[in-house]
Amino acid sequence: MTSSGTNAGVEGVESGSAPGAGPLRPAAESLSPAWELLLPAAAAPARGRGRALQSALRDAVRSGRLAGGTRLPSSRELAADLGVSRGLVTEAYEQLIAESYLRSGRGAGTWVSEGVRAAERPVRDRAPGAAGARVDFRPGTPDLSLFPRSAWAAAQRTVFGRLPHGALGYPDPRGLPELREALAGLLARRRGVVAAPERLVVCSGVAQATTLLGFALRDEGVVSVGVEDPGSPEHSSLFAATGLGTVPLPLDDEGLALASLERSGVRAVVTTPAHQFPTGIGYSAQRRGELLGWARDADALIMEDDYDGDFRYDRAPVGALQGLDPERVVYTGSVSKSLAPGLRLGWLIAPAALTERIVARKRTMDLGNPVLDQAVLADFIVGGGYDRQLRRCQRAYRERRDAMVAALGEHFPGTAVSGIAAGLHIIARLPARYGPENVFLERAAGAGIALRPLRDCGTAGSEDGTLPLVLGYAHLAPGDIARGVAALAEAWRTGRAGSG
Repeated sequence: MTSSGTNAGVEGVESGSAPGAGPLRPAAESLSPAWELLLPAAAAPARGRGRALQSALRDAVRSGRLAGGTRLPSSRELAADLGVSRGLVTEAYEQLIAESYLRSGRGAGTWVSEGVRAAERPVRDRAPGAAGARVDFRPGTPDLSLFPRSAWAAAQRTVFGRLPHGALGYPDPRGLPELREALAGLLARRRGVVAAPERLVVCSGVAQATTLLGFALRDEGVVSVGVEDPGSPEHSSLFAATGLGTVPLPLDDEGLALASLERSGVRAVVTTPAHQFPTGIGYSAQRRGELLGWARDADALIMEDDYDGDFRYDRAPVGALQGLDPERVVYTGSVSKSLAPGLRLGWLIAPAALTERIVARKRTMDLGNPVLDQAVLADFIVGGGYDRQLRRCQRAYRERRDAMVAALGEHFPGTAVSGIAAGLHIIARLPARYGPENVFLERAAGAGIALRPLRDCGTAGSEDGTLPLVLGYAHLAPGDIARGVAALAEAWRTGRAGSG
């Protein structure tokens, strides 16, 4: 891309100033650091030297090394300094003028545009217990070292060998047909889901599934969605991004309290019925039936977030709620806990009345998920690799759950644990003698131990004086769990002795 009629301007002049600019800046003195940045580009192979020079000059402006209002030397001078042809520098100047990084005027030289701002440095995460903690007991992360690298690589080789060229075009926003077929069979077999492939939409995890549903509900006139209290904080933030409010709804021992749900007046609600997050409650058969009855009577919709439905230790798997009424339940899930969250692969199965609206939104949002990743997951499922991975994770996570319960019993006697029959975290209610809660959490943070109190997941605090914590264990080896709980107990004892 070039700009005509700018040769006189890009040549530069030895004196004078551009219209509206400040005092002339001596080129050789003020710009020498920038010329040093350009030297590697000038030494690039001849074939790519022009592009390298343009890129280096562009980066110098973006980074602020060449400040707005700075005058550049003539193309002849810069070419001589860098040891490149004058035409190469002229072309670089013209390209950056066309992109508005530089400006010029006939007889007035070439200048750095004032409108270009350097990118700000990213702000580091300073949240308590953020990355870098010595021990991190926060829930939500699987053991990423269990990712089946060899089996996944083998599936990639198989896919690369057979995928036709035509498959690399823009994908169906619903997802690759073979992946939707594979997922439909898997979910029907393992979770009891009614999953016709044409109703299944491949998403970038449950987060995107929730967002897609939020937009569809808003288009239907819904203004707020009920959420479990306590529950996942992410649900509220995701719905807020689509313009929907959320209404916290309390739980009882069987799941969502129906009386509160009926009084709320909401037309949609999010649930985690197989293993409620964070309490670990498995919705009773009676409550599941009552919840579906409410949806039919109120002409409402239920979103089922089956975030860890494949991990059961001491109880039989509970089928998905969606299988009981596919036209009232939107089912969502992902491979974030079974494989890795970084794959960003999940799914959504919606009632027929909403499917096309959701697909249309998915199309405008991202044009579909990457084809190669979808094809690899499909091969991994069909070839049995996914089932083997689930069995492997099941064994590992059961061992880690047992290590967590044993360590709490040893170092925090009297602690009541719940939600341990399934999932990747537990609720630990430490006796009141370890309180007050804020002091306990401060001592833990001071020792480099990251914790999530139950109050972070809902509106209500502890009513019995205990210290309820949501403790994740899946990402930690059994030995690390034991040492981490011991370190937590030591931090409490040390702080107590110091305050005494």
